[in-house]
Amino acid sequence: MYSNGKNVTHSGSGRLAGNLITFAVFFVLFVAAIYSLSFWTLENAWLPTIACFVLTLLAFAVPMTFMGRGDSHEVSAQK
Repeated sequence: MYSNGKNVTHSGSGRLAGNLITFAVFFVLFVAAIYSLSFWTLENAWLPTIACFVLTLLAFAVPMTFMGRGDSHEVSAQK
């Protein structure tokens, strides 16, 4: 499929390094969220739980909400 003279089938090609870096950053956030639960005790439950929630929110919400918008623009009609 072509749009504006460009092949849109391979629109993500050439972005491997950026994709790997982005994956690594958000995967580290997710692992840190799981690691924060290792500090959870009955005496100290609030801080690790809040840290896990915030880190998990960052690890999942940021990529899905802000970074996944590359295909949400409206395609203009070709003339």
